[in-house]
Amino acid sequence: MTSEPSLAASEPPAAHPSPEQHAAHGHAAQRFWPLVLGSIGVVFGDIGTSPLYAFRDALAEIPAERLVQADILGVLSLALWALILVVTAKYVLFLMRADNNGEGGVLSLMALAQRGLKSQTVGVFALGAIGAALFYGDGVITPAISVLSAVEGMKSVRGFSHWFGTEEVIIVTLLILTALFAYQSHGTAKVGRLFGPVMVIWFLGLGAMGLMHIKDSPGVLAAVSPTYAVVFLLKHQLVGFLVLGAVFLTVTGAEALTADMGHFGRLPIQAAWFALVFPCLALNYFGQAAVASKALAHAHAMHQLLDKQDWFFLMAPPQFRIGWVVMAAVATVIASQAVITGAFSLTQQAIQLGLLPRMNIKITSATEAGQIYVAPINWLLFVGVVLLVLSFRSSDALAHAYGISVTGTMVVTTCLAFIVVRRCWNWKLPLALAVLVPLLALDLTFFTANLLKVLTGGWVPLMLGGGLCLVMATWVQGTRQLRAKLIKEGLPLADFLKIISQRAPGRVAGTAVYLTSEPATTPAALMHSMKHYRVLHEKNVMLRVVNESRPFVDADNRVEITDLGGGFWYLIVRYGYMETPNIPKALTGCRKLGLKFDIMATTFFLSRRAIVASSASKLPAWRRQLYVFMMKNAADPTSFFHLPPGRVVELGTQVSI
Repeated sequence: MTSEPSLAASEPPAAHPSPEQHAAHGHAAQRFWPLVLGSIGVVFGDIGTSPLYAFRDALAEIPAERLVQADILGVLSLALWALILVVTAKYVLFLMRADNNGEGGVLSLMALAQRGLKSQTVGVFALGAIGAALFYGDGVITPAISVLSAVEGMKSVRGFSHWFGTEEVIIVTLLILTALFAYQSHGTAKVGRLFGPVMVIWFLGLGAMGLMHIKDSPGVLAAVSPTYAVVFLLKHQLVGFLVLGAVFLTVTGAEALTADMGHFGRLPIQAAWFALVFPCLALNYFGQAAVASKALAHAHAMHQLLDKQDWFFLMAPPQFRIGWVVMAAVATVIASQAVITGAFSLTQQAIQLGLLPRMNIKITSATEAGQIYVAPINWLLFVGVVLLVLSFRSSDALAHAYGISVTGTMVVTTCLAFIVVRRCWNWKLPLALAVLVPLLALDLTFFTANLLKVLTGGWVPLMLGGGLCLVMATWVQGTRQLRAKLIKEGLPLADFLKIISQRAPGRVAGTAVYLTSEPATTPAALMHSMKHYRVLHEKNVMLRVVNESRPFVDADNRVEITDLGGGFWYLIVRYGYMETPNIPKALTGCRKLGLKFDIMATTFFLSRRAIVASSASKLPAWRRQLYVFMMKNAADPTSFFHLPPGRVVELGTQVSI
């Protein structure tokens, strides 16, 4: 059996930041450079490891017998302009301004769009669900491809290439990933402080290696001109489109710039991008193109075809290569950690916004923001990552599965951004179209290019995303049906209070708190309590948790109390989608509003319901069973709302949907 979910419609939040937020921004201003350092370690981990495989896989799409120097410049130009247009223009300069009280990401944009529309429209809700589902797909693929590509670097180390084959790469990769996921429950607050310095060294190394090799073929600097990219696409047509899909791997991780904005702030992330990350990435891609150009010239001189090689690791001097492989492995673990942490944060938001059932969320640090652990998500991601490594067996093969989830998320983000600029920023339609249509066209171009790889691996994120969207849709629809039935079968609260006033039952000392999700319906637990015990407490509180479309709720606005008379109160406790509900803590704020709580004299009554699938439901039979399964396995409300277990009474009934 499981209790009814405590869900409520979002209510329009205040338009201006709270005093606490102003104080937080002031504190952030004093810690600007530490925040810049922290953002380098967390925000840019994914995009910072793209040089391991992006240029190599893009160049490999061109048949060796057709490859000429102009093609290398074309691929390089595509990579550079992808970084400029997608990451710099779209995310760093534009989307990072579309924040929801400082928070970013696809679900924050969804909540902001709903606020602008002043309603929960099906279209916006669906976009948010699709974006979230595709992000989970990215969370499965990123650790697999990143760690695989780093470990594969051992093949380029002198003395290791003969005995470090595919099987050995897979074994080492799985050992690293197992250790990474097993450590999640301990939190990463302590080791997380090392992420920033380590990634600074990594980016400086990327830039230094690229700079060192540009002299091998200085002509690659001409690729700054976008004409090379345009000519390449016109010349190669279908092959050029395949290359475009692989080139998109250079910008994977761009979504993290907005998703982690609440932890570091917009300005520190922008400063890190322009001062370090973008220059070092560009230099590294220049260096890889220079190494490939030199190798191509040598192959042509020997009347041979250019073999596919790992250009990234070939840039490192042979005597330092094993050290660079180890450094790459560390960087990929950091990148994977950032994606896993992002999946935990996204899960917390999805639960609060009503997209997923309750899950127990463990806070792993008392001082570091965003340090949480969600066990079901952790181990589901781990199983998915292991299956991908065992199925695809190389980063080359896995690269075909990577782009669709990222490009799909970007398309969703742009669509939501259009609603935000129209409804929240009040842009005129011509201006909104002038800015958003080119961005959407760019996203759709990359998305279409990646769709060409559906049969060779692109089906993986589509299958994952489709499955997760189905799970979210089932949860949302099933919950709505359940609430509609509870309202239909329940007794209106006004009628109950009228009956109680006319036929007053006996009273016992103490306070009773009844959790409810419906403001106008008598809580089922209260009805059953009256039926079995025929008494009421001196104080009776109907408590409703409201999940709002803003990330945080001010302490002053957390609680709202209505005196219903006759020893009854109606209490609303509000939480933002980035917050973890803690009802006992919220009740301490009622004292100044005139309602005092003594926890040791308070009993919390929960409506524990056994959900049974009914043939009368609008959902198909298998989706009804899926909803029942999710309800049965949802986190216990006692632990989810941090209620004292010794003060909880659960009263159950059976409900069919």
